[in-house]
Amino acid sequence: MEREGEEAVADAAAPDAPAARTRTATVAGPRRRRKLAFDLTVLGVVGILFLGAVGATSAVLYRQLYSPTAFVLDYLHLLADGRATDALLVPGVSATSKDLAAAGLPADASAALLRGSTLTPLSDVEPVSEKTDADGTTAVTVTYRVGGHAGETTFEVERDDDEGGILPRWRFAQSPLAVIELGVRGSMQFEVNGFEIDKRQVSPEAEEADPLEPIPMLAFSPGLYSITVDTAATTSPGVAVLSDTPLAEIPVSFQAEPTDEFVGVVQREVDAFLAECATQKVLQPTGCPFGYYVRNRIVEPPTWSIEENPVVTLEPDGAGWAITRTQAVAKIDVQIQSIFDGSIYDVTELVPFFLTGKITILPDGTASIAVSAAD
Repeated sequence: MEREGEEAVADAAAPDAPAARTRTATVAGPRRRRKLAFDLTVLGVVGILFLGAVGATSAVLYRQLYSPTAFVLDYLHLLADGRATDALLVPGVSATSKDLAAAGLPADASAALLRGSTLTPLSDVEPVSEKTDADGTTAVTVTYRVGGHAGETTFEVERDDDEGGILPRWRFAQSPLAVIELGVRGSMQFEVNGFEIDKRQVSPEAEEADPLEPIPMLAFSPGLYSITVDTAATTSPGVAVLSDTPLAEIPVSFQAEPTDEFVGVVQREVDAFLAECATQKVLQPTGCPFGYYVRNRIVEPPTWSIEENPVVTLEPDGAGWAITRTQAVAKIDVQIQSIFDGSIYDVTELVPFFLTGKITILPDGTASIAVSAAD
């Protein structure tokens, strides 16, 4: 009886155990679904944040490395580092004669200034704006300081389809080079940012170059170019030229001045010339700016001397120089016989005269001086 009672209790308890497990499962199910939904939400938010971060990083990388502005800044950094050769290799920088002609510029402009030694320090480069037109051309404006001068330049940039690839490639739609029309009067030689240039070396006419004709010379934009003359014969203060507009023509013209040394050389040559004239024992020395006229006969050949030499000053005269009209004084000693009564008398007289002259600088750098009488 006792076993039967136990079996009865067991049988009675058996149905209750599964029921308890069923209730427990029923309670845990919604909680797990809520937790799963929460986890999925968190993952979704994380994914969105991750994609946003990736997008933001991509945008930053694009602006800094692959945008038109980044392309222009790379070019400017090459100029700032003095890497002229590398700057010329940037797509769209070099300008062909056809490009120059199309822009109304001299097609035979010299490339002598496109070198690192003529570049002026470039600093404080800052992008200002980037605007894309309907045709796909992007205008990139930047500010900077070059040689201590503030400047602003707008560059035109376009896609470089020839490069292909996933990442965008760019080129200058308009070359950033400009042309300086440099006219230096009074000297065939000059310096640009310390680089020595002879007109005959950079002119299309070479040795036949006209000293008065401007020389077209390509220049980087942006760039500051200081032109000076510093030779034994001529000098000039520096003339600074800011090249800040792509494919622009920049006219520069100035007159060099004679050095004190050159004026001194001319002075000595003129003095020597007059002294040589004074050795001629005739009334009218040949090729000389002074003479003496008498109506009577002379007994003995006259003797000349220069009592007062001229003070030489020079002035520009085309491609050369001219001696400004100046006065000098010679003295003649001569014995004269009258044709009327045969009397003889001595004459000592001061003979004032005016002279001028023309100075031509020869190809070898020497000067040819021609002195003549002046009214």
